[in-house]
Amino acid sequence: MTTAELAARLRREGEARYHHRHPFHLRMNAGDLAPDELRRWMANRWYYQTRIPIKDALIVSKSEDPAFRRVWRRRIVDHDGEREGEGGLADWERLAVAAGLPAEELRSCRGVLPGVRFACDAYVDLVRQRPLVEAVASSLTEFFSPDIMAKRIAAWEEHYPWVDGETLGYFRGRVTRAREDSREAIDFVLEHARTRSEQERCIDALIRKTEILWALLDAVDRAYPS
Repeated sequence: MTTAELAARLRREGEARYHHRHPFHLRMNAGDLAPDELRRWMANRWYYQTRIPIKDALIVSKSEDPAFRRVWRRRIVDHDGEREGEGGLADWERLAVAAGLPAEELRSCRGVLPGVRFACDAYVDLVRQRPLVEAVASSLTEFFSPDIMAKRIAAWEEHYPWVDGETLGYFRGRVTRAREDSREAIDFVLEHARTRSEQERCIDALIRKTEILWALLDAVDRAYPS
């Protein structure tokens, strides 16, 4: 495939499978979740958030290129922060506390469902086992994150006003950062996936990632039927 064909294929495959189509997300955006449902999702999604800097550290460890490592390690800082109280994880904790989840309970991961834990750990394993270019390709769900985050902010402000709007900082931050992150990732994949076999494996890595995100929501949705 040409680079244009590969980019179009990655976008097409990812968009068709991204979890914004999941019934749980549709109910969230429609304002149909009860407070307990929203809190359960936050508690389970927290475990996924904690895996993100770990998978990014694995990606950094796969590269021999200092320039690539300098670019990619920013993602670790984005989630972990430079110091306590900063970064995406801290933003998520503030959001959960505003929704009524005690910070200690969130951090303990006691409420994380086995299916959610399995799905999130599968993502870390995928990144650990795949070559660098495929591991990077698995992150290309970020293509679609800005749109879903923008819609989520609007939906929460309209339907869940009991959650302090000032704590939606994680979602607001991802609208901008995900665009930058996805642009860097797609440029890397288009440059380094040169053979048809490599390109197909990159597409497969992206599809596996969308399936992991879908499985996470399946576990939450089925464990707590409305």
